[in-house]
Amino acid sequence: MNDIVTEKELNLLNSKKGLKQFLSRDNTTATRVLRYLNYEIRLKSLQEELIKLQNWVGENNEKVVIIFEGRDAAGKGGAIRRATEHLNPREFKVIALPKPTEEERGQWYFQRYINQLPREGKMVFFDRSWYNRAIVEPVNGFCTQKEYTTFMSQVNDFERMISESGIRIIKLYFSISKGEQEKRFEDIISSPIKKWKYSAVDKKALELWDDYTSYKKKMFKKTNTKIAPWIVIRANKKTKARIDAIEHILDVIPYKPKNEMVIKHVEVEEKNID
Repeated sequence: MNDIVTEKELNLLNSKKGLKQFLSRDNTTATRVLRYLNYEIRLKSLQEELIKLQNWVGENNEKVVIIFEGRDAAGKGGAIRRATEHLNPREFKVIALPKPTEEERGQWYFQRYINQLPREGKMVFFDRSWYNRAIVEPVNGFCTQKEYTTFMSQVNDFERMISESGIRIIKLYFSISKGEQEKRFEDIISSPIKKWKYSAVDKKALELWDDYTSYKKKMFKKTNTKIAPWIVIRANKKTKARIDAIEHILDVIPYKPKNEMVIKHVEVEEKNID
């Protein structure tokens, strides 16, 4: 930050939120506090647009599915919480399915996800989705090679059928570096209130990094379609990733009234990820 502080910045620093940030963080600086306060201001404006989007979905009987994928600790859950924080909880669902039951294992793989798809006027946020079978399951030995191959041969047709039924599909992939994942795992393990998040799969994630990368590249190559393209969110910085994800959702859904001045058009790159 420049040595000269503007009146607007000074007012932010002297606000209740600004003072709270100073008091709650060790060794913080005015630059960091201002960065966080500006993030909160930006987030609020985007959340207001999300409310308008949700109203449009309800009024026009639209159906929206938003998929959040990415490595463990990439920030998917945090982004979903910010996106849904002020939405009407009766009009959306967040789906994070546990491992399949015995009955579900005997069904067509996509069946349990079909059961979660939105009705008219509703939105569904998937915190991981059917793409578990594209990366997590084969890497960790949770499916056979035949099951993986079958999934990869069917998923594009499945999404085409979803789209043709009137469901809008948005697929977001949160991309973090190996060093950032390791840092976040250390933070989770050392925190009594976060430690529950650390699973056996997480424990092996760094060791299997290259395997995850290999299957991820196959997923992008095979399933990045015109009907349901992948959007890669650079997620090493959590706050920026949350903003970018929400901006993209607002950008691609043609809700009205839309304040184009609020929404920045996110430019994403689909090559050389991680």
